[in-house]
Formats: sequence, C-alpha cells, structure tokens
Amino acid sequence: MEEKFNEATSQRKKDHLLDAPLVSINIPAFIEQLKQESTWKDSDRNSITVFKTDGMRIVLIGLHAGAEMAKHTASGHISVQVLEGQIKFTTDDKSVELSKGQMLALHQSIPHSVLAIQETIFLLMLTTLAGKE
Repeated sequence: MEEKFNEATSQRKKDHLLDAPLVSINIPAFIEQLKQESTWKDSDRNSITVFKTDGMRIVLIGLHAGAEMAKHTASGHISVQVLEGQIKFTTDDKSVELSKGQMLALHQSIPHSVLAIQETIFLLMLTTLAGKE
C-alpha cells in the first residue's frame, strides 16, 4: 500500500499522513492546529481531514457557538463523537443533544443538520464507497 499525504496549502504548510497501513492520529495536536488557523478565527467553523482511505474518512470539525451545518445528507453511514462542547443533531424524525464523550451513528442518506450550542469540536467518521469520493 502506498502511503498518502494531504496536499499542503498556504494555510496548512505541513503534509500529514492520511492513509497507510497504520496511521497514528494525535487528536489534541489537530485540535490545536484547527484553532490556530485563520479559517477558525475568521469564520464560524473549520475542519481537518485526519484519515482518508477507500471506504472510510475521519474529519475533525470545529464549530463556534451558534454555527449551523444546514440540512444535508451523507452518502455513507456516519458517526459523530463530541470531544468538546455541545451540539444539537437533528433529523426529520428526531433531535438529540450531544455533549463531550457522547456519540451517535446515522444510516446513509438521512437528511440531518447540526447546530453548535456551545463552541464544539467533534469527530465525523464517514463510510465511503470503495474507490469513490
């Protein structure tokens, strides 16, 4: 298996390993990086993909209090785990508030939205179709 790295941008000058047989992910360091970037300082959110391979993606997402991810769907199953703060996760049928240490799982193609009740950092894990983005 070929190791894959993110493509560095002016904002993210360091490449980080996205895919390999074993990827160690330093969540506290990524949270610090997310909060230091201009996108976090200048908008209501920021995110960093910390792992990406055929079949799975893990994204660290930060939302300032009041930020909302408008209703959308995911093409794969998802899980959301709150690391800091509190969110309200809403589908057409149910609404759940999640705080630090709590998580949920959702089947694919279910419309949902996310509202940050407090400044929040969470991990989004998404299944993807092998070989497709």
